[in-house]
Amino acid sequence: MNTIKKNDQILKGGEFLIKETHASEVFIREEFGEEQMMMLNATKEFSEKEVRPNLMRFEDKDYDLVEKLMRKAGQLGLLAISVPEKYQGLGMGFNTSMLICEEISSLTGSIATAFGAHTGIGTLPILLYGNEDQKMHYLPKISSGEWMACYNLTEPDAGSDANSGKTKAVLTADGEHYEITGQKIWISNAGFAHVFIVFARIEEDKNITGFVFEKDQVQGLTLNAEEQKLGIRSSSTRQVFFNKVKVPKSAMLGKRGEGFKIAMNALNVGRIKLGVAVNGAAKKTINYAISYANERIQFKTPISSFGAIQYKIAEMATKIYVADAANYRCGQNIENRIKTLEKEGLSSQKAKLKGFQEFSIECAILKVFCSEVIQYVSDEAVQIYGGMGFSAESEVEACYRDARISRIYEGTNEINRLLIVKMILKKASSGEIDLMKSVKEVVNEIMSIPSFNKPSKELFEDEKNNLKNFKKAFLLIAGTCFDKLGSTLAEEQELMMNISEMIIEIYLLESALLKTEKLITLNPKESFREQIAMCQNFLHNTAEKIHLNGKEAIYAIATGDEQKILLLGLKRFTKVSPINLKEKRRLIAKKLINKGKYCF
Repeated sequence: MNTIKKNDQILKGGEFLIKETHASEVFIREEFGEEQMMMLNATKEFSEKEVRPNLMRFEDKDYDLVEKLMRKAGQLGLLAISVPEKYQGLGMGFNTSMLICEEISSLTGSIATAFGAHTGIGTLPILLYGNEDQKMHYLPKISSGEWMACYNLTEPDAGSDANSGKTKAVLTADGEHYEITGQKIWISNAGFAHVFIVFARIEEDKNITGFVFEKDQVQGLTLNAEEQKLGIRSSSTRQVFFNKVKVPKSAMLGKRGEGFKIAMNALNVGRIKLGVAVNGAAKKTINYAISYANERIQFKTPISSFGAIQYKIAEMATKIYVADAANYRCGQNIENRIKTLEKEGLSSQKAKLKGFQEFSIECAILKVFCSEVIQYVSDEAVQIYGGMGFSAESEVEACYRDARISRIYEGTNEINRLLIVKMILKKASSGEIDLMKSVKEVVNEIMSIPSFNKPSKELFEDEKNNLKNFKKAFLLIAGTCFDKLGSTLAEEQELMMNISEMIIEIYLLESALLKTEKLITLNPKESFREQIAMCQNFLHNTAEKIHLNGKEAIYAIATGDEQKILLLGLKRFTKVSPINLKEKRRLIAKKLINKGKYCF
């Protein structure tokens, strides 16, 4: 299915903050075609037949089962979605890979982690940076599941600061090999991987260098025992030791000193894939909660009839719906950008690199938001279960434990929040995004008399005006912070967090409004009352968050009359019309309770 819009001039990454997007320009999950749905159904069948019956085995640390199922997934083509046909993959689009990732990751974090580590950071560095010989050698067997891959980056003293790794690669006397010596930790799939992607520093290079090789072709590589973890218990996680592991010069991945770039670009993709994976898990978790709430009788009635429970279900569903809208919006933006670059003459390899880089801000946003959604949903699911939720016999206990890691890997949420703002400021400083022009317009606006135009009756007109104002609130706060602090803003992490929170909320709200508007446009005879209610619910939550974070920032950087003016401007831009959120939430919850599952 050709999902490129007639207007290929999609917004640049981060440009959503200063420009509007029309609903026709976004992709929504409901637009996937027959080919994609067939692939999805095959994945669902695999999950229901192979994964669901074995959920307790995953909690019993059955590493062999994970390896076995990963190889079965490979035989079904589920590991080959994004690998070009030239390398015996299926050559399907990036957004299709997102769809499959969501489904296969939904039931247990053990499979989700193994799948993500293999198809993401275990495959993409070769696909994006490997030479032709490397791609022809590795990709066919990686995509078929014959070979499993692992990604060796993190070290004891190099976690978030990945480029500070101490693992060394020393050129041998004959000049034909490198000897790799060092230690890596928290390496997913290490226990059964055949292909090792490893990052090491050559001499005193500023940046690390990537290497790829087969485990059984080298000596000096040893593994520690499996780590004992809070969740994702059957995901193989080991320390890896390299003692003068000798690899040919041809094992170098990309160019010398390019390893940090490889690592970061792989993480961009890993972040959005994590976002869609954990949102798949959130959908399954809310299903458990709804089913239990319908079955659990207290005071002679199902607890799903209680307002407090309906509140929880509605809030869970709202967050999942919003995340879903943003995931596939961004996934298609990446895919469209790649195809546009290929049309312009770039090789597939370079087009993919540029496409992923272009939307690195949005990828970080989705990683943060979705990982916090699954934590929220799993926590509320445990609460709905009550005492049973704390028991290992319940489904949601494992969901809760598995969810926790998602806020840590692919870069902690704190690191990603800081990165979001840094990347925005970098684009603004380079002129890629004309942020300062928009900032000046907003500053001028708060000194003028506010408009009192009557609300329009057009679909989402009021909500869109609110969204525009939220963007102005961001511009007001971010612009003031940068004006006062300049380059030192990056050192004020609390302010960076405030600004980042505003950016995240804006992107998610806009995505939800656009998805819902498009749904209504495509299906005018259908009722989307619940989806509209979820948008309105999220909008009011967004207004509160933007106001709170903006206020905290203003208190930190301004005093006196300046502070008063900024607070008045913030209040103007975060003002929303009052609505009965209780009734909105009840409307949402009623639909879910009647259906017995998440149904949006």
